[in-house]
Amino acid sequence: MSANHKAPEGRARAPRWAIWLPLALFVGFVALVMTGLLKPADRTVRSALVGKPMPSFDLPPALPGRPGLSSAELANGKVHLVNIFASWCIPCRVEAPQLAQLQRAGVEIEGISVRDSRENLEGFLATNGDPFDSIGADDDGQVQLALGSSGVPETYIVDGKGVIRYQHVGEIRPEQLDVILARIQEAGQ
Repeated sequence: MSANHKAPEGRARAPRWAIWLPLALFVGFVALVMTGLLKPADRTVRSALVGKPMPSFDLPPALPGRPGLSSAELANGKVHLVNIFASWCIPCRVEAPQLAQLQRAGVEIEGISVRDSRENLEGFLATNGDPFDSIGADDDGQVQLALGSSGVPETYIVDGKGVIRYQHVGEIRPEQLDVILARIQEAGQ
């Protein structure tokens, strides 16, 4: 526009930076989406029972000739590692060597088998090892739900008074064994 030519009356002219506003908003949106993709939020569901007594339960044996599991047995003065697992669970197979290693270190491991059959459970233990002192059958998943467990595998460290001291969500990996052993030691103090 020439200096003699003016904008029509009543119409204000947008500032020059306003033409860049849509591009700036788009770049900001892309940056926000990329941040969420590269560093997703932790969606782990933590149990509200850590620091509280184990919910009351009495599970029948998952296998003939083996003991079941009850919450009363977890308050026997010893620290227990309670592992929620299933034969159909792939990550449960991944953590099996770590559970065996914990057993060799003297850790008492109790199992809660979730929605499983005796035949499948026997096959799982024959293939992946059996580190469990007892295995309770949680056929309807009610104990798992009472614990606030979000899936399998999931592991709880229970002190000698039956209080949950630690929850490990997901499979126990080799690099996590030191943390688990430290938490077991803390629970025993």
